[in-house]
Amino acid sequence: MASSSSLRSCSLFLFLILSSIFSLGFSTRTITNYTFSIREATIKDIKLSFERNQLTSRQLVQYYLREIARLNGLLKGIIEDNIATKDKLNTTAGSFALLGSVVPRDAGVVEKLRKAGAIILGKASLSEWANFRSTTATSGFSPRGGQGKNPYVLSATPCGSSSGSAISVAANLVTVSLGTETDGSILCPSSFNSVVGLKPTVGLTSRAGVIPVTPRQDTIGPICRTVSDAVYVLDAIVGFDSNDEATRHASYYIPPGGYKRFLNPYGLKGKRLGIVRNPFFKIAQGLGLGQTFDNHLHTLRRQGVIVVDNLQIANIDVILNVSASGEAVAILKELVASSVRSLADIIAFNLKFPDLELTDKIGQDIFLAAQATNGIGAQEKAALANLENLSKNGLEKLMRDYKLDAVVTPRADASSVYAIGGFPAIIVPAGYDSQGVPIGISFGGLKGSEGKLIEIAYAFEQATKIRKPPSFKP
Repeated sequence: MASSSSLRSCSLFLFLILSSIFSLGFSTRTITNYTFSIREATIKDIKLSFERNQLTSRQLVQYYLREIARLNGLLKGIIEDNIATKDKLNTTAGSFALLGSVVPRDAGVVEKLRKAGAIILGKASLSEWANFRSTTATSGFSPRGGQGKNPYVLSATPCGSSSGSAISVAANLVTVSLGTETDGSILCPSSFNSVVGLKPTVGLTSRAGVIPVTPRQDTIGPICRTVSDAVYVLDAIVGFDSNDEATRHASYYIPPGGYKRFLNPYGLKGKRLGIVRNPFFKIAQGLGLGQTFDNHLHTLRRQGVIVVDNLQIANIDVILNVSASGEAVAILKELVASSVRSLADIIAFNLKFPDLELTDKIGQDIFLAAQATNGIGAQEKAALANLENLSKNGLEKLMRDYKLDAVVTPRADASSVYAIGGFPAIIVPAGYDSQGVPIGISFGGLKGSEGKLIEIAYAFEQATKIRKPPSFKP
């Protein structure tokens, strides 16, 4: 598992329900010999119940609100956070410093969701400031939200920083959610909460209105219980946004008709998947998970995959230890109203209210280090160039040399490989360890390869059907 410090350049957040395709009033209904349950229900299930005039959006929202009231005191998966909504919901990144601030407009992805018929039910909890405040921060903790809990094993980490999004989807407090990722924040919580996380190519989804870490790596993607639901959400949020220039180029990656056509149960047949055993499969083996992933490789082969084994990514040790340069307060200048307008203001707030922000326990060493810089200078430009070279000589070269469709790795341990190049990845449930803690399996590729990754992940999901509802073990 990646450490909390390596996940500090991440984010998480929004909660949503698509009103045109969700609803529910009771936990179970029988509809002309069709039994429908909200728990684990997919978008397709709910849409069918809508079409049969058996359920309404109001009933669905009421059901989820009851579940949130029943379970959120324990799980602490829902508060208000860092994807802007122009409504009564706060946008705080888990910090009291932004409580009461007013955003100028909906975030780009929120605007698209509302147009698609989404009901914004709430916002998810997270690791405060997207785990970019301190190297000693705890995954899933923020002063506003408290400590998020893994619904499978409450004492296990929920991972972060998009903890609350994964927790709440896993626990059936919401139909689908969004998370944000700079390095691991979608993939890691999805792995630990037995849900599907899709990290898109940087720029495929708009970051406008999202509290940033670094535009070079930040991306917004779905966290859902199934691959198909993740794809439906992805189709709703991709595309050009004039407030995020990165979406202009990335829009050319979007296939005609969207991504739904890649939901192919036979999508593994003929795919070339690369296996990087050192260090990823060795880490899994050291955790007692080696047999689990060896079994999955057998499954992939049976489904027609060409497995290219024992590959190496150049400079992998360096890649796994790089970190993003933060730009986490750029959005503060756009706020209509706020008591903080700069990184210095946030640092001062934390020092003024140490008990409120738990600064004495968490610290803010990353903020202090960022404040001591002069922005993007020669040293920072050299670091960015180094990331570019690591990507070109690492994953890009590996994929080209071996003509791979994707790389497959256990859990979210390869997140930095995808992060530094702005590459996409998807993670799906792969099993549970001896304590019942979920584990995922990741498939990653080059920019614009979402279609291939969806085919691979969906076919794997359909061949294995591993996910089960949470058990809330102590």
